[in-house]
Amino acid sequence: MRILVLGGAGFIGAHLTRRLVADGHAVTVVDDFSRGRDDLGYDIIQADLTDPAAWERIPHGWDQVYHLAAVVGVRNVEKDPARVLRINTLALSHLLDWIEPGTKLFFASTSEAYAGGVTAGVVPVPTGETVPLHIQDVTAPRFTYAISKLWGEAAVAHSGLPYVIGRFHNVYGPRMGADHVVPELALRSLKGEDPFIVYGSEQHRAFCYIDDAVEAMVLLMAAPEAVGEIVHIGDDTQETNIGDLVGLVHGIAGVKPALEIAPAPAGSVARRCPDLTKLRTLTGYAPKVSLEDGVRRTFDWYRENG
Repeated sequence: MRILVLGGAGFIGAHLTRRLVADGHAVTVVDDFSRGRDDLGYDIIQADLTDPAAWERIPHGWDQVYHLAAVVGVRNVEKDPARVLRINTLALSHLLDWIEPGTKLFFASTSEAYAGGVTAGVVPVPTGETVPLHIQDVTAPRFTYAISKLWGEAAVAHSGLPYVIGRFHNVYGPRMGADHVVPELALRSLKGEDPFIVYGSEQHRAFCYIDDAVEAMVLLMAAPEAVGEIVHIGDDTQETNIGDLVGLVHGIAGVKPALEIAPAPAGSVARRCPDLTKLRTLTGYAPKVSLEDGVRRTFDWYRENG
């Protein structure tokens, strides 16, 4: 197949692209390299997807399009929430104007859609896809990411295209930058931080290694039954708290620093874990990479690549 990956130089996009190429597909990547690395060695178009003129340089004729391009990361979101809304909505809006009818589209959404409801106590954890979505404060910078993704879900759902919407839950792995919990813990451990500050040690997350997330994406796009569905992508088998995750990273790093417990970042949800019943029913998906193995692979990559 001919597949276009928008945002394909970013974390998930790069791993997805490598998988699609390994499977024998003809893949083209589009990215502005505001965060991603130009280290793929594949067919790449550099473009700002918020610029309507940029789309004139992107050819048509795709069997599948994956839309992963977005401003992500809590620090990036809180630093410039207006940029989050502008880029995430404009890029998708132009895509929907450009894409050919009948092209199968994957839209990357987020588990942040549930944060407000979980915090308010009206959404259960593990969380299914059909719970009410709740924005606690439309003026809060952190919610702009979820708002932009929910707008995107609605735009895709009403586009008339065959689509799959994937809500990602705490995907991690090599090459994801330094502003996410697993890489951040790895880098701080490698630097020998002592005492070691642990933020939100009792918060719970269900982490999903990138290879498993990519497998879920590929399976969903191959499943006719998944068309028109919103589906969680994650790993619900190894939920852990941040304190235990810190211990795992320190064990892999071979360090035993003194721990200093600190509050969780403001606005951070206390617990996040997906209900993957729909994903399993549609695809037969089963995560394969254990938390220990995935964290070790991630740690080793950051030790070698900084």
